Amino acid sequence: MVRAIAGRPSTLAWLLAAAVAMGLCWYQILNLFPLSGDHGFDLNRILLFNSVLPRAAVALLSGAALGLSGALLQQVLRNPIADPSTLGIATGAQFAMTAATLFAPALMDTARETVALFGGLAAAALLLSLTWKRGLEPITVVLAGMVISLIAMALSATLILANGEYMMSLLIWGSGSLTQQGWDHAQAIALTLAISLIAAFLLIRPLEILGLDDASARSLGVSLLSLRLLTLATAVWLATTVTAKVGVIGFIGLAAPTFARLCGARTQRDIFLAAPLIGAATLWLTDGLVQLAAGGSAEMVPTGAATALLGGPLLLYLLPRLRLARHASVSMPPSSVQRIARPTLPLVAILILVAGMITLALLVGRAPNGWNLATGQLLTDLLPFRAPRIAAAAAAGAMLAAAGMILQRMTDNPLASPEVLGVSAGAGVGLAAVLFTFPAPTMSARLIGATIGVFVVLIALLVVAGRQEKNAERLLLGGLAAGALCSALVNAAMITGDARAFQLLAWISGSTNQVTWSEASIALALALILLGLLPLMTRWLEILPLGTDQARAVGLPLQASRMTLTLFAAGLTAAASLIVGPLSFVGLVAPHMARLLGFGRAHHQLLAAILIGVGLMTGADWLSRIVSFPYQLPLGLFASLIGGPYLIWLLRRNR
Repeated sequence: MVRAIAGRPSTLAWLLAAAVAMGLCWYQILNLFPLSGDHGFDLNRILLFNSVLPRAAVALLSGAALGLSGALLQQVLRNPIADPSTLGIATGAQFAMTAATLFAPALMDTARETVALFGGLAAAALLLSLTWKRGLEPITVVLAGMVISLIAMALSATLILANGEYMMSLLIWGSGSLTQQGWDHAQAIALTLAISLIAAFLLIRPLEILGLDDASARSLGVSLLSLRLLTLATAVWLATTVTAKVGVIGFIGLAAPTFARLCGARTQRDIFLAAPLIGAATLWLTDGLVQLAAGGSAEMVPTGAATALLGGPLLLYLLPRLRLARHASVSMPPSSVQRIARPTLPLVAILILVAGMITLALLVGRAPNGWNLATGQLLTDLLPFRAPRIAAAAAAGAMLAAAGMILQRMTDNPLASPEVLGVSAGAGVGLAAVLFTFPAPTMSARLIGATIGVFVVLIALLVVAGRQEKNAERLLLGGLAAGALCSALVNAAMITGDARAFQLLAWISGSTNQVTWSEASIALALALILLGLLPLMTRWLEILPLGTDQARAVGLPLQASRMTLTLFAAGLTAAASLIVGPLSFVGLVAPHMARLLGFGRAHHQLLAAILIGVGLMTGADWLSRIVSFPYQLPLGLFASLIGGPYLIWLLRRNR
């Protein structure tokens, strides 16, 4: 290994990073014990031996554990962008601990690591069950992990939001806080890391054989199922131990093996040696910079939020280097469906069904004495509560459906949608910027901020799409990168723990409980204006899927049409996301259902998708109100529990 990487500039850079991290640690120590000869007070010694040094040890050990976990995951899944954060393992562990804190707090005192391990293993098992039939191909695994991670984060946010301020500290800790009060955490992580290193080096030879295709590995006597399960269990144990002790530390497991390869590590032995060292140096340096920047508030700033900021740019850097050619493409044209010859009658039928759904949501509900049909005075009393949220949900569903169809047609990618591409998460960054800039922002200010955030993300993704027209998987992974970066920024904004953080939490979960008529009216007005102008652009939506050459051949103003459609998609997504949050997946489901029903022409598919979006979101709002009566589930979360499995079904379909 030394001969392989000696003399490389990247290796020297990591040695320099480790030296800087050590210098920052010494800077903290010197703050406690100045060079004046004073040996410090007893309190300073307590801080040194019970806080500063344990924190440095935990940073080194956690970084090493996550680096090794990422290396194991990438090798066993043959996936260069696999790590505990992209596969949903870390967020699964965090959700398990959040639920245990609320419903079984005794477990968090006696068996915290077991709870985290159970959550991580459950996420990994769900991931395998969803992707095994497609041969664990990278794009399917990562997208399935993204869905698991998003739903787990939404569930955690909902539990925190529903249980008041005393749970807010769990949010800060769950974002990856390295604050220590002793050596217990360092000892636990060190034990897990030592055992896992031994297991990893015992598995080196079969894991190197696993780098071949499955048939070759079997012919050489490798038991693929046993090897994969054992390796995955080791990687999950490493990641969940770190999560149990310090919270979610994102993307160290992705970065460390990648940088190890860039430093020259080629064999599995070299990677297993280099990845933990690079992971340790990365996390130690990041923690030192966080403490230096935060000053006296360092205890309240979770290092995990800072490391997560590295994940999005790193994924974008890796996209051009990601080899997907040997795997089946998820961007292949979907199976042909028979087009409806006369779409008017089916559209009328869908309209009648949607009207029936709205009527059902308005009139039917549950009460302490059972189900009831609201009529007369009861309906009059309930209208101020039900009508605004139904109107807002319907407007959001229509706008997300239209935005999803625009994105799918513009990129010629059947899996494109505001939620999958991380575009909705961009609205959260704009919303956070407005909340933390203005003392009492109006609805219009929030909308403008969210629109700007969505527009920036969309432009970046379309640049990626323009450069990767022949490989649309990279557009989806670019969306994953953008979503990871935006989510990290939102999480960093939420660590303040004040009222603005609760507003962001409410936005993530997509609650419509407090929607007023003024907010619903704004949403309806925006939907009518933006959707009313879209029929003027259906010719563009008809031509763009044919490709740039055909579009230019028929005289389509390519740049102007794409920019206009991008602006409309940004406005639609921002307005809808302000109401239902970033996780509804209606923007994915509605256009697909319209196409599967046989609406092939752009204007027919657009109208059908809008109607289906209205029906889906209205139905989700009604169900979220009655399923757990008298408690009400957040609309965005409930819709994501429907749309997320639909995305997985699309990924598993044989096309």
